[in-house]
Amino acid sequence: MAKPALGRGLDALLGGVPATRESSAPAAQTPISPDASAAAPGTERVQRVALNRIRPCPFQPRKDFPEEALRELADSIRAQGIVQPLIVRARGDGFELIAGERRWRAAQLAGLAHVPVLVREADDTAALELALIENLQRENLNPLEEAQGYKQLLDLFNLRQEDIASKVGKSRVAVANALRLLNLPGEVQAHLRSGRLSVGHAKVILGLRLPAEQTLASEQVIRNGLSVRQTEDLVARLGQAGMRQPGAASAPRDAVGPRDVHVVALESRLQERMGTKVNLRYRQGRGTIEIRFHSEDELSRLLELLGVTAE
Repeated sequence: MAKPALGRGLDALLGGVPATRESSAPAAQTPISPDASAAAPGTERVQRVALNRIRPCPFQPRKDFPEEALRELADSIRAQGIVQPLIVRARGDGFELIAGERRWRAAQLAGLAHVPVLVREADDTAALELALIENLQRENLNPLEEAQGYKQLLDLFNLRQEDIASKVGKSRVAVANALRLLNLPGEVQAHLRSGRLSVGHAKVILGLRLPAEQTLASEQVIRNGLSVRQTEDLVARLGQAGMRQPGAASAPRDAVGPRDVHVVALESRLQERMGTKVNLRYRQGRGTIEIRFHSEDELSRLLELLGVTAE
């Protein structure tokens, strides 16, 4: 059997509980309580609860639920039931979703009165972590939803990038690069969210320093159907044009002319590898590389990435 894509699989997190199918009568080999309140504390079995007792979680990283996909899932649920139970935690006299909001929404469309659930004891950090892991394993999140989930872990729960990477089975560079997408202008983020721009395009566009340039580049990429390689050329040309503008903020102080296309492309690759802003200045075989950081933790991450030990 293939190893799960993420370091911590859902089976491990859920204690290896098998999936069940929603039906009019519970299967003999899988005891299902008529209501979660009847279950003994700390049990890890599938239970049936009223759909109207479940509400969504505010920490759910996934925000986009296409209506057509929900209708298709609702049709499947009517025919086959819910194959995998929702994961919830007790809240007041009801339950709050940790994972499975798409199934919950589709169950409403399908007209179900009860759904199978697993009731977990989870604080806010664990709830967001589990929601992220489930969605990442299923590839349900768009790139910005993934980045927003990481940002929630950073801002709300004071986790470091390396902590997040360890929890979701990603490299720290992957987490850092995902977070960089949140620096793009709103218009560019909208294109990325809808799939009109790929993550590869967005990473190249981040090589431009001004939001107006980034927005212009994204529009040209979409209009002309440019590949990532063609986008690198476009970003280089836009960078050159920006430097020729009088007083352009994007021009380095020692600039004497347009930047070489290959230098701009290399700078973009360096930024992706380092997961932070990098300025590459090159002239006749000499130059400088400026790597920016915004916290002690980020500096430690960069030093480790470079193989440097702080003494």
